[in-house]
Amino acid sequence: MRHAATLLAACLLAVGAVGCSKSADEEAKDCATALTERTGGDPADTPTVSEAKGRVHAFDTALADMVRSGYEGVAKDAYDTAEKKFEEGGKDRPEACAPLSKDDYTVLLMAKWISGLGWTDKDGRFDKLKMLEGLRG
Repeated sequence: MRHAATLLAACLLAVGAVGCSKSADEEAKDCATALTERTGGDPADTPTVSEAKGRVHAFDTALADMVRSGYEGVAKDAYDTAEKKFEEGGKDRPEACAPLSKDDYTVLLMAKWISGLGWTDKDGRFDKLKMLEGLRG
């Protein structure tokens, strides 16, 4: 009987530990929150990894489109501004970001600095016009 009670307690602890672990989206949101101070922007901007990938992809696409359209100088200014912001924010990985892979952390950091530069719309999507306005000002 004593062994059964010990086994039951061990099982409950194991299930409880697994049940308490965070999902990948929750871990990403915690990481994004931790990155807010170093990247600026809205503290409520907590993208998941897939949302961050979408934001970064839209930024990359906008730069490529500008280069193809003959606006290499503007694209270079945007890239240089973003790279500087990325380097400022990329020093030490916050503890909240420890569970993320290097790639997921990097894409979240990039998405947060895009937000910190004011280059996103109210829904957190990259906004090319906001980027251009930010480069002018």
